[in-house]
Amino acid sequence: MNLPKKVIIGASIVNENRTFFGWVTIENGLITSVNEGSPDAHQDFSGFELIDAKGLTLLPGVIDDQVHFRDPGLTYKGDLSTESKAAVAGGVTSFMDMPNTIPNCLTQELLEEKYKHAAGVSSANYSFYMGASNDNLDEVVKTNPANVCGIKVFMGSSTGNMLVDKEETLNGIFKLAPTLVAVHCEDEATILKNQVEYAARYDEKAPTSIHPEIRSEEACYLSSAKAVKLAKKNGTRLHILHLSTGREMELFDNKLPLSEKKITAEVCVHHLWFSDADYDVKGNMIKWNPAIKKASDREALLQAVMENKIDVIATDHAPHTLEEKERPYFKAPSGGPMVQHSLVAMLELARQGKISIEKVVTMMCHHPAELFRVNNRGYIRKGYAADLVLVDLNRPWTVTKNNVLYKCGWSPMEDIRFHAQVVSTFVNGQLACQNGEVNPMVRGERLTFNR
Repeated sequence: MNLPKKVIIGASIVNENRTFFGWVTIENGLITSVNEGSPDAHQDFSGFELIDAKGLTLLPGVIDDQVHFRDPGLTYKGDLSTESKAAVAGGVTSFMDMPNTIPNCLTQELLEEKYKHAAGVSSANYSFYMGASNDNLDEVVKTNPANVCGIKVFMGSSTGNMLVDKEETLNGIFKLAPTLVAVHCEDEATILKNQVEYAARYDEKAPTSIHPEIRSEEACYLSSAKAVKLAKKNGTRLHILHLSTGREMELFDNKLPLSEKKITAEVCVHHLWFSDADYDVKGNMIKWNPAIKKASDREALLQAVMENKIDVIATDHAPHTLEEKERPYFKAPSGGPMVQHSLVAMLELARQGKISIEKVVTMMCHHPAELFRVNNRGYIRKGYAADLVLVDLNRPWTVTKNNVLYKCGWSPMEDIRFHAQVVSTFVNGQLACQNGEVNPMVRGERLTFNR
């Protein structure tokens, strides 16, 4: 890679639990120095592109460990090109995409086809999970830990019908998986029982507010507890995705440093932002699996973030068309787009005093890199990839359909006013997005892992 040299001067830098004034140099896509204060008056920057970041805040690029970009097979909802553009516009420089596409990504051949496609179209760095089913353990065990982020197991059904519910298969996956196992935890029997009950009670005008009653706290806890038990029995490297209840927090440890944890936890932005009180206004636009639950759950999840029981914050970005979302509750799919707005939403919570900006960077940049052992990303460090984001913390704006970049054309964050705005996003030292304008020539790289 032979790229123009850059120096970012005058930024407030947030990195490794510190905020300081400084400057950063970049050569050939890598960070070559991180410096405090201002450059010496005699500093020679000949040959460098000078980027004046006065008044801006420099962060590492966000690493989102859970997205559904719908490619292949569901590309009318979103695709690797459109959704990665939305990602870099929102400061997300790397993503890990799920296997519940069409066809389901259940063979090593299909997995590599996704990587080849992403190399030609993705604006951000990328990795793809190998999918698990009731019948593909022989393919799962072939997964290469050095260049695949993990194995995805649906212990509760969701978009794509990849439910793994055979005890023998689950035990085999947890015992033999060669790398991290990431799980969607909801107990299927509990959900089906609740669904029958509520379908009998309501007609097609059922309100979305029943969603957390059907996909209940009990369903989440039973499945998460089962996953933790299986992991402890088999010594599995387990990562539980999109936790949604306060009760589940008792399953996780905050005494060990992240580097020593074998069982880790993720929360998504929507579970930290919305509560069941928002269903009356947002309806199916905030219908996710697992469901958004009570305000007390939201507060417990945020507290768990602060206490390091939860290790990363992600999005579960999962677009559907507006037409699909406007269907009656029982016919509307679960999921929504979020990658363009995840960082600014968390920075808004920081502005409100609910979390520090240093903690936001730890949970969205540093910890995903450490948890997945991503090579040379997630920090502003010499020798690391120059995945960087410049943010103006005092540039208010409102989310509208006119400024969302998702292929589906809508956002659950519409009409919300944020105070922080992403100004520039750099992917491997290349300017991937400036003031919402995505550079169509920039391509991300395949993530690799130190395993």
